[in-house]
Amino acid sequence: MPITRPQEPPPDPLRARLSLLDRFLPVWILLAMAGGLLLGRLVPGLQGWLDAVQVGQTSLPIAFGLLLMLYPVLAKVRYEQMGSSRGDRKLLRLSLLLVWLLGPALMFALAWLFLPDQPAYRTGLVLIGIAPCIAMVLIWIDLAQGNREGAALLVAVNSILQVLLYALLGSFYLQVLPGWFGWDRQEVAISTAEIARAVLIFLGIPLVGGFLTRWIGLRVKGRRWYEQRFLPLISPLALYGLLFTILVMFALQGQAITSELGTVVRIAMPLLCYFAIMWGVAFAVGVRQGLSYPDTATLAFTAAGNNFELAIAVSVSLFGVSSGQALAGVIGPLIEVPVLVSLVYLSLGLRRRFYGAGS
Repeated sequence: MPITRPQEPPPDPLRARLSLLDRFLPVWILLAMAGGLLLGRLVPGLQGWLDAVQVGQTSLPIAFGLLLMLYPVLAKVRYEQMGSSRGDRKLLRLSLLLVWLLGPALMFALAWLFLPDQPAYRTGLVLIGIAPCIAMVLIWIDLAQGNREGAALLVAVNSILQVLLYALLGSFYLQVLPGWFGWDRQEVAISTAEIARAVLIFLGIPLVGGFLTRWIGLRVKGRRWYEQRFLPLISPLALYGLLFTILVMFALQGQAITSELGTVVRIAMPLLCYFAIMWGVAFAVGVRQGLSYPDTATLAFTAAGNNFELAIAVSVSLFGVSSGQALAGVIGPLIEVPVLVSLVYLSLGLRRRFYGAGS
């Protein structure tokens, strides 16, 4: 009697598309960056149109891209499990030390080391260093297979602290600390209301949307349908939103970036050092403190990421759209995006070395 083998199900086209998108993500990101720079350089009216479509200092196209990018990630978070374990509390303590103590101090030191004669660019870097990332970092953590629940907890806490501490840290690192050393000081008056508005737009809306989607989905259709059917359907939107956001951000400043390559290099050096040091120190701390791989990856990317949207908005409102401070903020994503994509692959590689093949 012949043995009949069960037929394999046909390949899922959605899974194939997502796999292709994941597999060549660095290529798509580089193309989005290059496309944005070319659009900003070659289409004269594009930058004016993008600048016009904004509320206050918030670009609506960028806000749309961030919302599209963050919603699927936040819909995956198991909110019912947030903060319920000792590991989450340990992760939170370590993250607060790295993000709010080491990060700003390191960026201050690097800015003065690399740009002692450029107060505008130096100020722009300091404004970046005191703004931990509350948006795009969720994408990097998701790609590196980190702890989504822990990441959501860290982002929520950092968002609240950002509203409370950003103006104080700005005054300390731009006025008080340089004065102690007898260096040049930069007078600033940062609006807490503007910071709160940026946090609400870039995190509050997708966070509420993701929470409500999960709460309603689990109750109406059940966990199996929600996690096996619905989440795979919306997951690709996160990477599409990431690519769209990168395209728009680089199109907005394509002219400035491509016409000042020497400046880009000078500002890039401290940023490269910052990302490498913060990520490396945080990953090493996670391994040394006995955190699981998902928690270690979450700690590392939370420490290394910055809220460039907020830093750019503050720089533009204080110093103007054509200022050196704003240019430094714009160059930030130019460096951060390819570096953190590379660190995603490095993180996945180190997982096998430090946590074993089955981690």
